Amino acid sequence: MPAALHPERLPPDRWIKVLPEGLYVEPGGFHIDPVRGVERAVITHGHSDHARPGNQLVFATPGTLAIMAQRMGEAAAVVTRPLDYGETIRIGAVTVRLVPAGHVLGSAQVVMEYAGSRVVVSGDYKRRADRTCLPFEPVPCDVFVTEATFGLPVFRHPPDLGEVGKLLHSLTLFPERSHVVGVYALGKCQRVITLLRAAGYDGPIHLHGALEPLCALYERHGVALGELRPATVAAKEELKGALVLAPPAAATDRWARRLTDPVVAMASGWMRVRQRARQRGVELPLIISDHADWDELTQTLEDVAAPEVWVTHGREEALVHHATQRGIRARALALIGFEEEEA
Repeated sequence: MPAALHPERLPPDRWIKVLPEGLYVEPGGFHIDPVRGVERAVITHGHSDHARPGNQLVFATPGTLAIMAQRMGEAAAVVTRPLDYGETIRIGAVTVRLVPAGHVLGSAQVVMEYAGSRVVVSGDYKRRADRTCLPFEPVPCDVFVTEATFGLPVFRHPPDLGEVGKLLHSLTLFPERSHVVGVYALGKCQRVITLLRAAGYDGPIHLHGALEPLCALYERHGVALGELRPATVAAKEELKGALVLAPPAAATDRWARRLTDPVVAMASGWMRVRQRARQRGVELPLIISDHADWDELTQTLEDVAAPEVWVTHGREEALVHHATQRGIRARALALIGFEEEEA
């Protein structure tokens, strides 16, 4: 770093601010995942609660920019600057690079260095294997800004293949019934498909029309999904006994009534909460999440070894307490506009 940009060491909370637009990195003049359009934004991933339209200049991975372009068109940004994983640039006086977050295609953590400190903003992340995206990369740092969507000890996600095994077992038990699985369009849909393929299911999977564009995008980025068929235009007889993926609302609404005596499943970390499954009329809850569970969150704090942790959206209090008990300085950030999972 040039001498002129070597300011006296500043605590990160002096140069990273919580503003109404979101997390603002003052010496770089940019926001991270702003909730409304700003001049310069670094976007961690393509979910709509993190990637919003109206920004002038957006820095993100090529995968995230492709997702934003497909979902928002020209409204995604006036100018985009793709950043490959590991590529280092300077934005204002801050050195920035992106590393994998393991959440969805293109998802990234933001690694920033300024004034003698390294701060990592995790975005959303998970720690388990996923064929659809690169795995989370722990980066040692001075301050770790972590999500806490499932930041309670009750949230311990079971093995993914075991959950998919429940779905496959139901298919053998009820071969005459359609099975419709509620999945989010970005990330969860493609992950469930690759888990089914990994478990040996090589038959056709029918897709609600809203899921098709992002599946095609994933395949263009090298994620093989196998045979996919449109469900929206398929004859009712063709869908008898079929495996169908649909957005959560469609899976539990009138759209699913065209299926033959459907078994309604839902793939979400929130399926751990039985009341949520019952309220949505879910017969087969599948606890499959793209967010870290309690054990993965706490393990990540150990792995990055940051002496200070800032906790964003989710169950902040429990993770702050856990960190404090282990001698880590911890506090909750009052960020607004982030959902627990993309709706």
